[in-house]
Amino acid sequence: MASSTSITQHPLLLNTGQTLKVIEIFLRDEMKRVGFENAVIGLSGGIDSALSTYLAVRALGKDHVHCVMMPYKSSSPESLKDAEEVVSDLGVSSEVVEITSMADAYFAMNAEMDNLQKGNVFARLRMIVLYDRSHSRKALVIGTSNKTESLLGYTTLFGDNASAINPIGDLYKTQVRQLSKEIGVPKAILEKAPSADLWSGQTDENEMGLTYDEADLLLYHLVDCRESDDELLERGFKQELIKKVKGMIRRSQFKRMPPLIAKISPRTVNVDFRYPRDWGKLILARMNDPFIGIFLQIQ
Repeated sequence: MASSTSITQHPLLLNTGQTLKVIEIFLRDEMKRVGFENAVIGLSGGIDSALSTYLAVRALGKDHVHCVMMPYKSSSPESLKDAEEVVSDLGVSSEVVEITSMADAYFAMNAEMDNLQKGNVFARLRMIVLYDRSHSRKALVIGTSNKTESLLGYTTLFGDNASAINPIGDLYKTQVRQLSKEIGVPKAILEKAPSADLWSGQTDENEMGLTYDEADLLLYHLVDCRESDDELLERGFKQELIKKVKGMIRRSQFKRMPPLIAKISPRTVNVDFRYPRDWGKLILARMNDPFIGIFLQIQ
């Protein structure tokens, strides 16, 4: 199955209409729940940030979404061009904030940095800009990291994986492609190789050493279906791939968790104090909506 089944035949195939409805309601209700109307998004020109932008506009309206493009001097000009096409297509407000001078000032103090370190700096500097814009615009930062990246640890902690609300965090990369095609993401973005654009020629799949198609199918059976190694081998997955992916998941667990807190008091943040009932009243809502939980917090 792992080698012969195409992506359109396996269980990651989405009901795109239903998925769009779920995410639209999720974004609109969660923004309202925390008292915000506006969103800011770091738009890279890649498929993930493009999809998050289209989803945010669908849920909130174009007048409530602001995009920020943050190139470094070595960033591909095509990435900025693709991002600008999304902005033009959706009619959202946008700006370009160069991070070159900020990054170079830090690099000058750390001459021995490798490409991975520099990539992490880029990701965190961009989040500095986004959270500054979120403050000045009274907006929330919308996330652009997908489920594959999260599970494999292919994210920068407090960088590209930081956000207030993430509409695509439970979508595997192959599902991001499906939904992007359905919602109308430009063809040039749909067809180019996924890249964080960290340095010239960099691609996600080359850096990880595996393709998204093979990673997603394995992750689905390993994580969502909780299948054993023996079951995965029976499906045709190679032992080497299983070991590699499980190792990536284990090593990156700390990236998927809030900061660990030593429990001292009776009620500890993110341990015992974590539910809506802890800080507000509850109302019964959306009783007839099959996609959304029935409880919403009100202030």
